[in-house]
Amino acid sequence: MLKMNKRVFLKFLLLLCASISQYFMLAQNNYPKTRRDETVIDNYSGTKVSDPYRWLEDDNAPETKDWVTAQNKNTFAYLDKIPYREAIKKRLTELWNYEKYGSVFHEGDAEYFFKNDGLQNQSVLYQQNKNSDAPQVFLDPNALSKEGTVALGSLSFDKAGKYVAYELAKAGSDWQTIYIKEAATGKQIDEPIEWVKFSGISWQGNGFYYSRYPKPEEGKALTTKAEGHQVYYHTLGTSAASDNLIFSDAKNPKNLMGAGVSDDERFVCISLSAGTSNNAVLAKDARSGSEFKSIIPNQTHDWGFIDNVGDWLYFMTNYKASNRSIIAINFNHPEEKNWKTIIAEHPSDVIESVDILNGKMVLTYMHNVSSLLKQFDLDGSHATDIKLPGIGTIAGLHGKRQTADAFYSFTSFMRPSTPFRLDMKTLQSTEFKKTALKFNPDDYTTEQVFYTSKDGTTIPMFVTMKRGTKLDGKNPTILYGYGGFNISLTPSFSVSRLAFLERGGVYAVANIRGGGEFGSKWHEQGTLGKKQNVFDDFIAAAQFLIKKKYTSSDFLAINGGSNGGLLVGACLTQHPELFKVALPAVGVLDMLRYHQFTIGRAWATDYGLSETKEGFDYLYKYSPLQNVKAGTKYPATLITTGDHDDRVVPAHSFKFAATLQNAQAGDAPILIRIETSAGHGAGKPTAKVIQEAADIMAFTLWNMGVKN
Repeated sequence: MLKMNKRVFLKFLLLLCASISQYFMLAQNNYPKTRRDETVIDNYSGTKVSDPYRWLEDDNAPETKDWVTAQNKNTFAYLDKIPYREAIKKRLTELWNYEKYGSVFHEGDAEYFFKNDGLQNQSVLYQQNKNSDAPQVFLDPNALSKEGTVALGSLSFDKAGKYVAYELAKAGSDWQTIYIKEAATGKQIDEPIEWVKFSGISWQGNGFYYSRYPKPEEGKALTTKAEGHQVYYHTLGTSAASDNLIFSDAKNPKNLMGAGVSDDERFVCISLSAGTSNNAVLAKDARSGSEFKSIIPNQTHDWGFIDNVGDWLYFMTNYKASNRSIIAINFNHPEEKNWKTIIAEHPSDVIESVDILNGKMVLTYMHNVSSLLKQFDLDGSHATDIKLPGIGTIAGLHGKRQTADAFYSFTSFMRPSTPFRLDMKTLQSTEFKKTALKFNPDDYTTEQVFYTSKDGTTIPMFVTMKRGTKLDGKNPTILYGYGGFNISLTPSFSVSRLAFLERGGVYAVANIRGGGEFGSKWHEQGTLGKKQNVFDDFIAAAQFLIKKKYTSSDFLAINGGSNGGLLVGACLTQHPELFKVALPAVGVLDMLRYHQFTIGRAWATDYGLSETKEGFDYLYKYSPLQNVKAGTKYPATLITTGDHDDRVVPAHSFKFAATLQNAQAGDAPILIRIETSAGHGAGKPTAKVIQEAADIMAFTLWNMGVKN
């Protein structure tokens, strides 16, 4: 008996030692050596700022490539040792494997819809003729790349539905190539159009308008500044080299521009913007053969062209209307004194989109961060509410001016995106396709709570968790935010979030300032010199979750991507003690130099520029890269980026990772995960999405002390 007890004890001791050994292997921070160049110093309005990792901005340099390889090796060695990482990946794969339906629309005599069988890397576009029950594959990006890294961008059919022009992107890059084919036969026509970026496709007659840049220098396509955007017109049956240059602006090479065509193809409107908001508008009457003339001369507000009603051009705008209104401008007499307000600003609800369907206007409103749908006559009268499937988010409303039905997608935190057919006469919605998931949504609950930020502003937040979750401060929690560019975080479904909830997690989404949840004023309160409001709102959200015992600092992670990556970077440097884990994804992290790369300068409308003393003063105070302090105990941090990200170049993440690793005084790991053949996020193959989600969740739970 005694001998048996000794054996059991020895076995237990060996297992304990193995467990402790594994833990310390995971805790070790033997980072790859990163060279510091102390000679790189910039002078900003009299303030000298060092940038010792500037060399990491050259992503083509052999030294940078070696650094990327070494960092990935270190990161995956850490992740490989987390015992339940593969179990998380397996469960994510199971949850992901269901039929997903995307946008549905009519073109010509056919109906089109997007579908993913479950684990396909890219969704497939199907065509279904009205006289046939069997849909046929129309465009399958999966057939274009073995790794699934070719993704479909925007597409547009001509008015008759005979031809379609569509964009393809490779490896997650913003660069697109336009292809054209016949809808009936699938035959490819004309040669591809290259070096297209930030472009729509607008048909008129026997061709279409699009926007492109000059061909970049060899080897610099992913980092070169985005300058020289121009609008072209492509005529079917001709070469791309002979496309007509419609509009350019040599005096303002940083302007973004795009063309939109009215439904009757009479008017062409060109939008000109120096950034992500505020645009001027030019318009041309194709029937009269007139030249382009100024309709909105100044880039001081947002003007979105909707369509025309006779000589009147309809716009959605925030001009004198923070929550947006609908304004009609007469093409022949565009002076402001002649404008007509068709639908006035609502005192609390924000107009999100406007479509003219079956001779009526259908407006999507945002009410307390959820969607409402209303129908109006073209003169703005006789509003009628359109009943939705529940509280959630409307997306992809498609229809024609004279068709009897339209389509939209609806989603919520516990409901995957589901397409609905909307009868424009009865205003009744019916499911176009049903989805079947391997979970019970009734097991979970979402509540909208309100908390107070540092300056007294009330901020809404959605909190989702399992029913019956005990509020004892010990729940693993992810707090997500964005807070910029007038983008609203409305209810949406996520498989990776579901897998986290299944494991007892709490998921919170804070609708902080800088977004568009409550109109342009809400956005403006989180821009330029007021950007600190965004971080204060997010920090207050974390403090609220802790105070109400949803979680505690030992179980709280923060997550955000792009501008949300900036949010995470700023909050972890300002309050490292508040969080256990930080997950900045494809983040804008060097606020002094963001404008030096690709489309970065367009973000100056939200951020400002370090080139000015005023801009430098407030950017320098919160820029994550410049506010890392040596000798600080930072939370466990997993930085994620893609080697083909030409929106927010990976140098932001590279330099931030190197700086944090050098400064870390605590035991928590600082890792960077660099995805290959991937960009800012759009079009990322399902297989890569699942693996990345599993890695992030495993890292998060492990560093919270969750052992299974």
